[in-house]
Amino acid sequence: MELILVVVGAIVVTAIAHRRGLEPALIIVVVGIAVSFFPDFEPPELDSHILLTVVLPPLLYSAALGFSFPTFLRNIRPILGLGVGLVVVTAFTVAAVSAWLVLVPLTFGLALILGAIVAPPDAVTAVAVGRKLGLPKRVMAILTGESLINDAAALTLFSIAVAQVAGTHTFIEDPFLLFIFSALVGPLVGALLGYVTLWIRRRLANPGLETVQGLVVPFAAYIAAEELHASGVLAVVVAGFVVGHGSLGAGYQTRLQERYVWNSVDVLLEAFVFAYIGLHLRFVLEHLNDAHESLMEVAVASAIVLLIVLVIRPLSVFVMFGRNKLFRHVESRLSVPVPERGGRGALGTKVRRKPMGKWRSRVDRRPLSWRESVVVSWTGMRGVVTLAAAAAIPATTITGEPFPERATIQAIAFVVSVGTLLIQGWSLPLLIRRLHLSRFCDDHEVDRAEELKAERLVHDAAEEVLANFEAPPGMNPRVLTEIRGIIARHSQDADEMPDPEAHTRRSEVFSALYRDVLAAQRQALIAERDAGGIEDEAVRAMLERLDLQEAGVSARLDSRF
Repeated sequence: MELILVVVGAIVVTAIAHRRGLEPALIIVVVGIAVSFFPDFEPPELDSHILLTVVLPPLLYSAALGFSFPTFLRNIRPILGLGVGLVVVTAFTVAAVSAWLVLVPLTFGLALILGAIVAPPDAVTAVAVGRKLGLPKRVMAILTGESLINDAAALTLFSIAVAQVAGTHTFIEDPFLLFIFSALVGPLVGALLGYVTLWIRRRLANPGLETVQGLVVPFAAYIAAEELHASGVLAVVVAGFVVGHGSLGAGYQTRLQERYVWNSVDVLLEAFVFAYIGLHLRFVLEHLNDAHESLMEVAVASAIVLLIVLVIRPLSVFVMFGRNKLFRHVESRLSVPVPERGGRGALGTKVRRKPMGKWRSRVDRRPLSWRESVVVSWTGMRGVVTLAAAAAIPATTITGEPFPERATIQAIAFVVSVGTLLIQGWSLPLLIRRLHLSRFCDDHEVDRAEELKAERLVHDAAEEVLANFEAPPGMNPRVLTEIRGIIARHSQDADEMPDPEAHTRRSEVFSALYRDVLAAQRQALIAERDAGGIEDEAVRAMLERLDLQEAGVSARLDSRF
C-alpha cells in the first residue's frame, strides 16, 4: 500500500511540476524530504536487489531503444571517456581523498566502495532539461550514450570492492580480468537475447504480444548476464540497441505501441526513484546518528566528497575536450607548412596520410565548443544507481560481523545524490540559457536542411518503387494509374482507398504496393542514417510520421468499413 501511495504522490507532483514549467525530479526530491519529517512517518522499504533489477533495466533499455547505434559509434570517443574513464577517475579520486582524511575511519577498500557509488551520473535529469531547452544534438547524443555505459563501469568497481572488504569470493579473483570478462560477456548476452527477441517477433505477428514480450527483454537480459557474473547493464543496453535497430521489421502498430508504453514506464519509474530518495534521507541520517557519536565529522566528509564530485567532472571534461584544441593551437603557432610530398615541419613531426578504416572514418572527431563543454561538465547529477548501490551494501561480512562504516557510506552517498540534484539540477537550465546554447537558435537552418533531406529520401524511395512496379497480368491500366496516383500523393482521404476487407484485385494490388513503398522509404532512411549522411533525429521524426500516416489511413479505413 505504501508503494502505491508513493507512486501516486510522485505522479501528482510530476503533473504539477510540468504545469508550472519546473523540473519534476527536483520537486519530487524536495517534497519527499519534507514528507519524511512528518510525525510517525515510515518510509517504504525495498530490497536493494529489487531496485537494481526492477528499476534500472527498464530505464536503460528504453534509452537504448530510442538511441541510434550509429550515433553511438560516431560519438564513441567522448562517450567512453565520460562513461568509463571519468567514472574510474572519480571513483579512485574519491577513494584516495576519503581514505586520506581522518574525519571518518574509512580504509581504502571502504573508500573505493564510496567512490564507485557516487561516480556514475544519472543523465535522466540532464537529458530531460536538455531536450526541453533544445541542447545541440551532439551534446544530447554524448550525454545519452554516457548514461548507457557509466553504470556498468561503476557497478563492476562496486562489486569488486565489496567482495574485497566483505571477504567473499568472486568468479575471477583478479579484479582486472573480472572487469574485462564482465565487459565482454555482458554485451554478448544482450546481443543474443536481442536477436532471439527479433526472431520471436517475426513469428508472433501480433502487436500486443510483441509489446508484452518487449517488456520482458530488459529483465531477462539483466538477470541472465548477472547469473553469468557479467555486466547486466551492458547486456540490457546491447539488447536495446539490437531490438531498436531491428524494429523496422515489425509492424507500425508495434512501433507506435512500444514508443508510448516505454515513455509511460520511464515517467513512472523516474518519479518513483526520486521520491524514494527524498523519503529516505531523514532515516539515513537517523541510522548514522545511532552509529556515530557526532554527525559533524560525517557532514564535513560529505561536503568534501560532494565538492570533489562537482569539481572533478569539469576538470576531466577540459582534459578530454580542451587539450586537443590547445595542442592544435600550439602546433599551428609553432609549425610551418609541410611540403605536399611529405617532410617535417618546424616541430620535427612528419605528416603521414594514412587512410582511415571504415569504422574509424565514421567517428566524429570534431571538438566540442567551449559552451558545449561547459554544459557537459555541469551535467553530473546522481540518481538511481547511486541510491541502489548504496542500499546494496551487505549488512554483514562473510564472518558475520557488521559491514564496517555501512551507515557512513550510505549517508555520504545520499548527501552527494541530493546535493548534485539540487545544485546542478537547479542551475543547469539557467546555465544553458545564459550561454545561449540552443539548437532552436543556432541550428534551425541545419535542422530544416535535415528535414528536407529526409523528405527527399522518402520521396525518391517512393518514386523508385512506383517506377519499378510491374502490374499483374490482366490489370486495367486505368486502375493501375489511379493506384499509383493515390499512393504517390500519400492521400489522407479514406474515400479514395480500397476496402481492406474486400479481397479484390484492386485492393490486393494497392495494399501490396503501399506496403512496398513504406518499406522502401524506411529502408532508405535507415541506410542513409547508418552511412552518416543524415542526422538520426531527422530520421526518427520521419519514421514516426510514416508510422502515424499508416496508422491514420488504417484507422479511417477500419472505421469506414
